[in-house]
Amino acid sequence: MSVPNDSQDDPLFKPQNPESSRCFGFLSKVNKERGLSLRSYLDLYDWSTTHIDLFWGDVWDEVGIIGQKGNHVVDEAAAPAANPSWFHEARLNWAENMLSCRSKERLALIQTTEPTPDSPNPPERQVTYAELYDTVADLVSALHGLGLHPGDRVASYSSNCFENLAACLASTAIGCIWVSAAADFGADGVLERFEQVQPRIIFSVDAVVYNGKVHPHLPKVETLLSCLHDRCSLQPKVVICRANERNSENLPNGWQSWENFIASGRENKLGRTRNGEIEWCRKGFDWPLWILFSSGTTGRPKPIVHRAGGILLQAKKELAICADLHPEDIFFYYTTTGWMMWNFLVSGLSLGCTLILYDGSPLRDPAHLWNLVDRLRITVFGTSAKYLDHLSKVYKPRGRHDLSTLRHIYSTGSPLAHALFDYVYEHIHPGVLLASITGGTDICSLFAGMCTALPVYRGEIQCRLLGMAIETFSPEGVKTAPGHAGELVCVRPFPCMPVGFWPLPGFGAPQEAVEAAAERFRQAYFAQYKHVWYHGDHVLITPSRSGNGGGLIMLGRSDGVLNPGGIRFGTSEIYDVLAACFSPPPIRDSASTIEDALAVGQTIEGGTDERMILFVKLPAGRTLSIELENKIKAEIRSRRSPRHVPARIVQVQDIPYTLNGKRVEVLVKKIINGAPISNINPATLRNPECLAEFARVSGTLRGEVD
Repeated sequence: MSVPNDSQDDPLFKPQNPESSRCFGFLSKVNKERGLSLRSYLDLYDWSTTHIDLFWGDVWDEVGIIGQKGNHVVDEAAAPAANPSWFHEARLNWAENMLSCRSKERLALIQTTEPTPDSPNPPERQVTYAELYDTVADLVSALHGLGLHPGDRVASYSSNCFENLAACLASTAIGCIWVSAAADFGADGVLERFEQVQPRIIFSVDAVVYNGKVHPHLPKVETLLSCLHDRCSLQPKVVICRANERNSENLPNGWQSWENFIASGRENKLGRTRNGEIEWCRKGFDWPLWILFSSGTTGRPKPIVHRAGGILLQAKKELAICADLHPEDIFFYYTTTGWMMWNFLVSGLSLGCTLILYDGSPLRDPAHLWNLVDRLRITVFGTSAKYLDHLSKVYKPRGRHDLSTLRHIYSTGSPLAHALFDYVYEHIHPGVLLASITGGTDICSLFAGMCTALPVYRGEIQCRLLGMAIETFSPEGVKTAPGHAGELVCVRPFPCMPVGFWPLPGFGAPQEAVEAAAERFRQAYFAQYKHVWYHGDHVLITPSRSGNGGGLIMLGRSDGVLNPGGIRFGTSEIYDVLAACFSPPPIRDSASTIEDALAVGQTIEGGTDERMILFVKLPAGRTLSIELENKIKAEIRSRRSPRHVPARIVQVQDIPYTLNGKRVEVLVKKIINGAPISNINPATLRNPECLAEFARVSGTLRGEVD
């Protein structure tokens, strides 16, 4: 079906001089070197997805990858399901490319922490590129001293701090595989990840700051270590970073403080050349760089293995060519170390940017992050759609802050509602490039997102990114036309496709485990359409305008798509109406305010149809009235269609979210269709206690349709 498009014809942002952008500079080089006459972004995009070998080879040269390139790029005839090898003659090291800048003046990072009552003005840590390199060199030697080898897993259970970043760089410098879990994960959630990958060493912190409080972290680390020993006889080395509580001398037996671990590397100088330089372990393009995990809300988290060369090349394309970032940029992304946006942020080092590492809550004081923008001169501000949604209800940065350095705002994690585009341009910055971006943990990069050469239209992601052959398919596998919703697929191979799920062949795992992982990988991405990559997002590609080749409107996850009466539509269509009509800032206490909502489908008529149930969270003390219920239905009917109107609207106390801030529609859908809560993994949720209310409501809802 055709999905209503609330976008306006006039763009919210227009680049002043698109021909001066890095993207058009790259287009000019391609024209000159390939004898072409490409004129628009669409021309360049079409060429990049039909000549993937030439395009990705040219990207390598354009962004200055450090390493041996070779002559091979990729088999042009291969289908995505073949997961072909890329640059099989190449030799490179990801960390070497991150640390190509060695300046003693340029800042590599600034670490800042949320204030607490005991530390209302916490000190900020500034680290130059030269200092970062020296620390990584000492860590390389310390890791060699433990006898680590390429392919060994090094894990982190840490906050977003300097030590965590340095440990990642040092581990990958010697060819180890990085595995990260955020400090806000419970020990059970980390256990089910780490037991799959068997790390040799774990870096952690003694405490974290959140909501104005210091939270001890060592008890969670101890629980994790005890469970790893009991479940799989694993006893990894442990290094505790940052010593917030200055209790390094009281660490359990066998654990080391960060300071002592660094000192051991400074003494032994292993893995260093005669002049003290790091001996980079250059491996093939497809060598495993890190393992990221799926959310695991309905099953064991999937260990997704990403190739070093693919992550490097893709990130450099996104940040240098598409986003046009420069060494002068001050790059901030609000993220934990367990979200792929941390990996995205770290890639800014390869351009010589200054990264802002923040530990703490984003909204306890809504002004705090915007004060950071002014004080630290942030130019690129990354966050989640959920943060912008919360912020829009309580705060208007424009007029209270300078924000003159800000040029980009990135949003991801969930679809950015149309009304939030208006909020950003009206109440944050009228001249900023607002880039809603989409990709995911599966590819640790982007399918669609930002381009400084293109305008921004309300409710749309700017464009499909270069080299990513994105289309939309019907459930039957037929390509849908622009303006019609479908399943997001990628019909050509791309270099940041995962190598597979862990364990991979050649790393010592039993053959049956390797084969099971390979089959699980196939089922995840290639079972739906067999030959092309199926991503699991329900989207709409808009008709091309301004030469962009069509933007994207995200309609929700495919497994959460609603289908009442055979009419398919995404949940974001419902959320956009609610955002526009029932939570316009700053009506916090209005009788028409809806704080949050969740839409799911409930099976009816013996499984042959479904009805939509809309759960709403209202401000404290408010009760869902007949008047509000009728108003919700009327607005949805008017702005969408009668088919979009929920069959039932149910008030709940809270809406469940994953630890990374995503609504968990699929879990609630399972519950209201009869699945027991015992089937759900609570370690993956931020607020699992709220599921009990949905379980209680499910009996009533199922009784209505039985």
